Amino acid sequence: MITRKVAPALACGCTVIIKPSELTPLTALAAADLSIQAGIPPGVVNVVMGNAADIGEALLASSQVRKITFTGSTAVGKKLMAGAAGTVKKVSLELGGNAPCIIFDDADLEVALKGTLATKFRNSGQTCVCANRVLVQEGIYEQFANAFSNAVQNMKVGDGFGEGVVQGPLINDAAVQKVEKLVQDAISKGAKVLVGGKRHGLGRTFYEPTVMAGVKGEMLISREEVFGPVAPLLKFKTEEEAIQLANDTNAGLAAYVFTTNVQCSWRVAEALEYGIVGVNEGLVSTEVGFKLHLVAEKI
Repeated sequence: MITRKVAPALACGCTVIIKPSELTPLTALAAADLSIQAGIPPGVVNVVMGNAADIGEALLASSQVRKITFTGSTAVGKKLMAGAAGTVKKVSLELGGNAPCIIFDDADLEVALKGTLATKFRNSGQTCVCANRVLVQEGIYEQFANAFSNAVQNMKVGDGFGEGVVQGPLINDAAVQKVEKLVQDAISKGAKVLVGGKRHGLGRTFYEPTVMAGVKGEMLISREEVFGPVAPLLKFKTEEEAIQLANDTNAGLAAYVFTTNVQCSWRVAEALEYGIVGVNEGLVSTEVGFKLHLVAEKI
C-alpha cells in the first residue's frame, strides 16, 4: 500500500508523510530506510508514529499538506474528508469492501478453485480486495463446495517463515472476536460450518481457515467485511440473481467472476457496481506483479 501511494507522489515531485497503522509500523519504517539507500534524499519520505488522532489533526490543519490519501475504515475516512475541507485538500479514500466472487456453472473448476482460494485467503483474508462472499451457481455448487472445502482443510497454518505454511495469524484479538461474532451469527441463522469455524489450536490470534455453507444475504457475514479466513458460500440460480446479490452492498471496491462464457463475463462485469472486476483471476491488485488473465478497471 505504501509503494502505491508514495511512488506517484515522488514522481510528481512531492515529499510525503507516512502515518502507518500503530499495529503494523515496521514495513513503513523499512520502506523509508530503503528509500534512503536507493538515493532519495532524507526528508523526502517521512514516517510519523504516535497518537493517530493527534497526527491526523496536525496533517489536516497544515496548509503545506496538499493531499490526504487513506485506506481504512469508513468512519475514519469520513472524519478525514470533513477535516480536509478546512484547507480544501484533495482526498483519495479507500474505505473497505465486500467483494463478491461469482462462480457460474460453466466455470473451469480448477481455475475457479485456484482463483477463489487466492482472493479469499491471501494474507489470511486481511486485505480490502479479499472475496467476502462466494456466490456459486446451483449446478456446480455441491462439486465446488466439496473441492473447495478439501483444499481449505489442507491449508497449513503457522509461522509465516515455516515450511509449507500458507496461513498466518490475524492482526489482533479484536479481529478474531469480529470473525467469531460473524461466524456465530451465521450459525444461529442456519448456516453450516463445512471446515474450521473456531480458533486454531495454536492459540493467540490464529483462526482456522473456514468454509461455511447455507449462508444467506441477511446474515452479518454477508453484510459486513469479515477481514479474516472465512469463506461463506451462497447459492444462486440465475445470472440476474447473482448480479443482484453481488450489488446488494454499500461497498464497491472489487469483484470476481469465473466463467468460460465470454459474453457472460462482459455482461456481468458491466453490471457489477465495482471499481475492479477480475475475470477468471483471483489476484487483481498487488504491487508485486502477477500473471493476469483479464482485469477490467471501471471508471
